[in-house]
Amino acid sequence: MNLKMNSYKTITSKAEGIYREKGSKFLSFALPVSDKEEIHLILKEYRSRFFDARHVCYAWMLGPDRLDFRANDDGEPSGTAGRPILGQINSHELTNVLIIVVRYFGGILLGTGGLITAYKQAASDAINNSEIVEKTVQVTLCIHFEYLLLNDVMRIVKETNAQILKQEFDNKCTVILSFPKNDELLIKARFENLFGVTCE
Repeated sequence: MNLKMNSYKTITSKAEGIYREKGSKFLSFALPVSDKEEIHLILKEYRSRFFDARHVCYAWMLGPDRLDFRANDDGEPSGTAGRPILGQINSHELTNVLIIVVRYFGGILLGTGGLITAYKQAASDAINNSEIVEKTVQVTLCIHFEYLLLNDVMRIVKETNAQILKQEFDNKCTVILSFPKNDELLIKARFENLFGVTCE
C-alpha cells in the first residue's frame, strides 16, 4: 500500500502519445510540473504551438496529497475531454503532472462516448510512454541551539541521515534539515530530547 502522505508517484520527463479515430487526431503530452505558474506557462506555449488545432484540452494534479487539480474541456462538450484525462492521472495515482491532449478535427463527429474514449486513450498512451517514479515526501526542520551543543546535534544529523540545507554557527547556531516525512516524529523527538535545542 502506498502511504499517500509519505510518498507519491510522478513522471520523470516529458512523454508523448497519439490516438486516431475517424480522421480526428489526438496528440497527447505528459509533463512533470511543480506549480501552477509553470503549468500556466506550458499551456500558453502549447496553445501557441498548436494554434491550428481545434481543441487543446488538459488536466493537471499537484501535491503529494493529490488534492489540487483541474480539468479543462477547451470547447469540447462538458466532461468529454478534461475529465477523462484527469481520470487517467487518477487511475495511475500520479501527481505533479500535466497532461495536454491536442485535437485535430477529422470532419466526422465522434459523439460523447467517442470523445471520452479518445481523450482517455490519448492520455493513457502518453502516461504509458513515460517513466513513472515513486518519490518520498520531504519535510524541513529548523533547529536552534547553543554552540556548545554542536557535536551532539551533528551526531544526531549523521545518525538519522538528515540532509543539511543551511547552517549558521555562532554563539547561537541554526541548522535547517530535510528528511523523509516518515522519519519526522522520530527525528524531531531526538532533537527535542536534547536540553537547549528548539525546533520549528
